[in-house]
Amino acid sequence: MGVLEELGGAVASVGEQVGSAVVGIGRRQRGSGTVIGDGRVVTNAHNVRGEEVTVRFGDGRTATGRVAGVDWDGDLAVVEVDTTGARPLEWATGDVGPGAVVFGAAASPSGSARVTVGFVSAVERAFRGPGGRRIAGSIEHTAPLAPGSSGGPVVDAAGRLVGINTNRVGEGFYLALPADGALRERLEALGRGEAPSRPRLGIAVAPSHVARRLQRSVGLPERDGLLVRGVEDGSLAANAGIQEGDLLVEVAGKPVTDADALQEVLGQTEPPFEVRIVRGTEERTVSVGGAGQASGEA
Repeated sequence: MGVLEELGGAVASVGEQVGSAVVGIGRRQRGSGTVIGDGRVVTNAHNVRGEEVTVRFGDGRTATGRVAGVDWDGDLAVVEVDTTGARPLEWATGDVGPGAVVFGAAASPSGSARVTVGFVSAVERAFRGPGGRRIAGSIEHTAPLAPGSSGGPVVDAAGRLVGINTNRVGEGFYLALPADGALRERLEALGRGEAPSRPRLGIAVAPSHVARRLQRSVGLPERDGLLVRGVEDGSLAANAGIQEGDLLVEVAGKPVTDADALQEVLGQTEPPFEVRIVRGTEERTVSVGGAGQASGEA
């Protein structure tokens, strides 16, 4: 048997293994979804509208699902729906790296799953979610995907879940959220209706290069950081004593040189935490979200 015949056989085998777990999302298929458990489907947040969504299964059956939880910043949603007849995907173990063979699966207008093959071309890629927040740690692969494929699974040759397709980058490259322990925990929380909580400082900032230019213009030493352009009344920042004109250089022990770095740190941190600021020529540390301080969510 030649290489092409073997590859075709692998695609057909994967299609048989994962076909029932791949569903269409939306009456006119805005995207795809993946059955991850009894009564549970994961898709991208940008595929859902409101509290209900039409789910179409590979056997042609349609059902109305209830959106159990949505993480807009992470572009994830979990839908409760009758998954009778659909076999949830098994999760892969271990990480995939560049060169790994992967298969992309998505719903098609006819109901049956589309399956394509490609390679992991890079890992730890980042993209912007629907709310503009940077989503890091994605898998980049080359398995071709048609419009309406986001939310469908990326699997290995054994049909085990490797990632959730989310974003197209350029021509022929696609990003998927890795199916790791962190994703499993996030989906379990969304399935329980628990929205992710992320601290929100409540500040407007200028990028580091603007901060350096302003420091230079007033004769202050240049320093990487985010210049505070405004502070919301009653916010975490206001209650911590952060003021307009302060330079944020460190949050929770990590340097912040741009807004993405700040958002990433906040997404991994719960109050209370410390913020290092420069005010004029003085450097100081303030506590954010300590006893008696209000808290906020993004």
